Amino acid sequence: MLLKDFLVSAGTKENVSELILFLSEQAHEVKEGFLASIQKGTADEKTRNVYGEEQMALDKYADRVFISGLKKTRLVRYIATEEQDRIIEIDNPKNNFGVVIDPLDGSSLIDVNLCVGSIIGIYPGHVLDKGNTMVAALYILYGPLTTLTVTTGNGVHEFVMDEAGEFVLRHRDLKIPEGKIYAPGALRKDYLPAHARWIGHLEDAGYKLRFSGCFVADVHQILHKGGVFTYPGFKGKEKGKLRLLYEANPMGKIIHEAGGAISNGREDILGITPQAIDEITPIYVGGKKEIGLIETFMREG
Repeated sequence: MLLKDFLVSAGTKENVSELILFLSEQAHEVKEGFLASIQKGTADEKTRNVYGEEQMALDKYADRVFISGLKKTRLVRYIATEEQDRIIEIDNPKNNFGVVIDPLDGSSLIDVNLCVGSIIGIYPGHVLDKGNTMVAALYILYGPLTTLTVTTGNGVHEFVMDEAGEFVLRHRDLKIPEGKIYAPGALRKDYLPAHARWIGHLEDAGYKLRFSGCFVADVHQILHKGGVFTYPGFKGKEKGKLRLLYEANPMGKIIHEAGGAISNGREDILGITPQAIDEITPIYVGGKKEIGLIETFMREG
């Protein structure tokens, strides 16, 4: 079943479906940019984004693809992306939606040809709202297959791009299984005490480490195989590293809808009201068992 037909059959509101379909179509242009950049030898040209992080040519390219398309279609009122230092407001929009976008997560892996992806959250209005108010969230993975995983609050469903460039249903109503994978960010020497005890507990229980350096790819693996991803607060960066708007909330929405959970170690991230578009947070996302355990360890100090 094609994505467009699935959205209709699932009873998705027409304006939400239109936006999801538009965003899915941008995968073609982003992928074309990979080949074009490599042919020109510019894929690994680096600048700095608004947060002082290395920004590769394809980050900027993907950012332009999404922003220019959304401006042209006027399907949303508000756009916030990881590459921009302000919220973009569209004149005379067709809808009041707000979208948050990490245009190309994991771009530091491009030069070694590992999986990267785009992460998107859709709000009914302004983007500085709790993650649990999102009407939809999706991510696109550019790997051996190009896949799109989406929720509109009615389960989590995965689609794969076929030879004609259409997204076709691959998995309906995904649920995160029991599993023993853990994907830990930060250096062990910098772990805070409660987090270190939690990691030790997972290792003693036989969890296997799987960490690629691409947040969306690692969480995708957890969704399919079970376990937990974490990028915690650590010495010198107690507030964590990953961003609440662009990474935590959309991926947390998807994992939550698949029967999992997301936390900053103390509370559900989806219940936090963002104070700024660049707000960062510790992240624990995956199975409810693993998330409950870190929250217990944090309470115990």
